[in-house]
Amino acid sequence: MDVIARDGVHEIEIQRSRFRCALGRVTTDAEATEFIARVRREHWSATHNCSAFRIGPGGDSQRSSDDGEPAGTAGVPMLEVLVRRGLTDVVAVVTRYFGGTKLGAGGLVRAYGRAVSEAIDAVGVLHRARFATFGIDAGHAEAGRLENALRAAGHRIADVGYGSRVRFTVQVPESGAEAFEHWLAEQTGGAVTATRGAPIELDVPG
Repeated sequence: MDVIARDGVHEIEIQRSRFRCALGRVTTDAEATEFIARVRREHWSATHNCSAFRIGPGGDSQRSSDDGEPAGTAGVPMLEVLVRRGLTDVVAVVTRYFGGTKLGAGGLVRAYGRAVSEAIDAVGVLHRARFATFGIDAGHAEAGRLENALRAAGHRIADVGYGSRVRFTVQVPESGAEAFEHWLAEQTGGAVTATRGAPIELDVPG
């Protein structure tokens, strides 16, 4: 699944109507509901504040609202964009300020979908992936060379701790965990081993 890179706002204008899409990163239904309520309080004078959200590993919890627009012309196309883009843990609120020209059902569907799609492009997308975590202990004499090798190979160093020995915390995509252990053995001649910890999920560039 993918997630938006950050919260953000993007606005478009169609036939003098303003469509302002606010996107937020959320992890629960309650957070999504509060985000929607906050936007509605901020834009209480708008014609409509339509919304959609998806939450969970597979977008298991999802909801949409037309907020007074003709049924199926706002919330549903907004949600369809989130589904089509494979996004989760995201809420979208499109605030419409009516410009005096009716768009018709088809026009509304396109406008609300476009508002969300362009907002997603504006804030960017990250890929949510599962990573294995390794703890690596090395002597101070070898630590500098090992750190350089880790960085040169593109391995993700989450933390470096200094004590009687140097401890690296390295995060590796789960699919490459075994290959990483072989790489480490080759780099250190088998002198350094990695202790595997609990896996985690990280949002990284796609």
